[in-house]
Amino acid sequence: MPSTITFFPVDNGDMTLLKFGDADATTLLIDINIRQDADDPDGDARDVAKDLRDRLKRDSNGRPYVDAFLLSHPDQDHCRGLERHFYLGPLSDYPDDKKADKDKKIVIREIWSSPIVFRRASKNHTLCSDAQKFNGEARRRVKRNRDTGFAVGEGDRIQIMGEDVDGKTDDLGPIVRKVDTSFSTINGKYSSYFSAYLLAPIDAEDNEELEECLEKNQSSVIMNITLAADALHPDGAKFLTGGDAEVFIWNLQWQRHKDNKGVLEYDLLQTPHHCSWHSLSEDSWSDLGEKVKVDADARKALSQTRGGATIVASCKPIKDDDSDPPCIRAKREYVDIANDAKGQFFCTGEYPNADAVEPLEFTVSRQGLQAPSKKQAAAKLAAVVSSARTPMPHG
Repeated sequence: MPSTITFFPVDNGDMTLLKFGDADATTLLIDINIRQDADDPDGDARDVAKDLRDRLKRDSNGRPYVDAFLLSHPDQDHCRGLERHFYLGPLSDYPDDKKADKDKKIVIREIWSSPIVFRRASKNHTLCSDAQKFNGEARRRVKRNRDTGFAVGEGDRIQIMGEDVDGKTDDLGPIVRKVDTSFSTINGKYSSYFSAYLLAPIDAEDNEELEECLEKNQSSVIMNITLAADALHPDGAKFLTGGDAEVFIWNLQWQRHKDNKGVLEYDLLQTPHHCSWHSLSEDSWSDLGEKVKVDADARKALSQTRGGATIVASCKPIKDDDSDPPCIRAKREYVDIANDAKGQFFCTGEYPNADAVEPLEFTVSRQGLQAPSKKQAAAKLAAVVSSARTPMPHG
């Protein structure tokens, strides 16, 4: 089976599922934003929790699971719905085995988390309940690893993205992934079907001015993930994802990697911060309008396309107004970048149509990243419209 990347329509928020093409169909979920309205059968929002569950496997106990869950940063629109839909705690205490499948909470076999990102975020605002729950679970897993000498099983595994300050992760070497290095382990096993290059969170190295800028610019985990097409083609497609990282951080990425641009190259980019102009410029779009200026180096960092590269904005429909995010000016910039690569631009809030959204799925083949064609999008839309018009049976 091919590797796939699925973006769920979650308004201004992120929720992306990677499914690798190995025999186990290993899954990596990046962020969630399951709004209350999406859980309401009478609500207007897409039931993305069902969309996600339909794509997950069940373990030997019949429990739905993801092999790993990465939280890019703890803003609410990246972790909303965690406590409602995911199980947090030791697997020995899992309470839902006798419930119907749709009511069973999803097991997270391994967490990918950054303590630096959490620390920076908590200085700027109070963490929401879901973020606090995630942080508590991450801490539980770190303690479990320390106590057992890293001899843990599913449900207790964690990989830490970036070293923490003041030597707090110095004794956690086996589970720490350092910035500007690659790793290919997931849920306690090496995988030949992916490689992840960790670009951020960047360590301020006791530079107070730099640390302040990193905090203000939405410090997030930034990762460039290479997905294999199959066992013989490990370099199938590169997916660059960076949470809500803003312009200062992308400028810094270019300064750090302009002599090694390959670590920034991508076939698929998820626009940072839901197509916000603040990932491309210090200027305010709502204040200055067309007088804004793009930051050249941040744009270069976000423009390292491979041929045919696709760019996806995970956000509500993008309108020609002064909103930010999403920002029409940012969209124009990303469309230009995609066009230069002879690629495409998608918005999750507009696929296949703003009035009938569905998950947006890409496959990775020997020919590279395969995006849905306009014909496929039209067919999806026609099917949705036809279903809406079909009268419900009486009874």
